[in-house]
Order: sequence, then C-alpha cells, then structure tokens
Amino acid sequence: MLRIISERTLEIDEELCVYFLHWQKAFDRINWTKLMQILKGTSIDWRGRRLVSNLFMAQSIKVRLNRGETRSVKIGRGVRQGFCWSPVLFNLYSECLTKEALEGFGDFKIGGQIIQIVKYADDLVLLAKEEKVLQDMVDKLIEIGECYGMEMNVEKQK
Repeated sequence: MLRIISERTLEIDEELCVYFLHWQKAFDRINWTKLMQILKGTSIDWRGRRLVSNLFMAQSIKVRLNRGETRSVKIGRGVRQGFCWSPVLFNLYSECLTKEALEGFGDFKIGGQIIQIVKYADDLVLLAKEEKVLQDMVDKLIEIGECYGMEMNVEKQK
C-alpha cells in the first residue's frame, strides 16, 4: 500500500512526508471503560456489550509456582491473546482513537481521496504533504492516545 502511494506521489510530483509509529504493548493497554463507551456508540446492543463486559471486566489470574499458586489478581485492562474477538475489538478501539485524533487533519490526497493513515495491527504510518502538518498529527495522536491509555514505542518510530 505504501509503495503504491509513493509511486502515485512521484507520478503527480507532490511531496510526501511519512511518519512510522508503533503503539507500545497496544493489545495490553486497552482501557475497558473506554472500550465499553465505544461499543455503546456502535450498533451493538446491550446483550453484546454485556457479553464483552463479562468476558473482559471480570477477569482475574493466578500464577502457578513450584510452591503453589499466588492469590487471585484482577486484570485491569487489555484484551486476551489468542481470543478471536481481540483483534476486532482492538481495531475498533484503534479506529476510534485515530479518527478522534486526526479529525480536521489531512492535506495529502490521491485521486481526490484524503489519506491520513495506513494501519496494520499496532503499527501506523501517518501521511502528509508538509512536515508541520505531519508533526501536528503526531502531537495530536500522542495526546489523544494518552486519553485512551495508549503509549508510543519511541524505539520503533521513524
């Protein structure tokens, strides 16, 4: 996708600024209260939301050691690894975060369509024509990301 966007940019002789971003431990940082607010804003009825709430919000764990098990500890955030709904819930969470953060931004167009972002799981690529616009997008994404409980992995950003 990025290669196609780059090639189209060269064809129309426009500048393209790109920023690669990675959310740190993204699937483990999902705030359940925020997720439930997002689900309420969708067409998912109360029974579906209650199911998600019961699956995630009532979780607790024990760690088995050589000398026995630890006491039960309540899990406070994140989605389960290997659970089939986890990627869907993360994508919904991520989509709402980026939509809120990048609203009003976007000066890069291909074929009349504004393209702000390319996403793959917890990796993001921000696109803009100018460095200042790109920096403003990054700043806003960090700000809104913090409201969602997400943190950027500074070692993987470029």
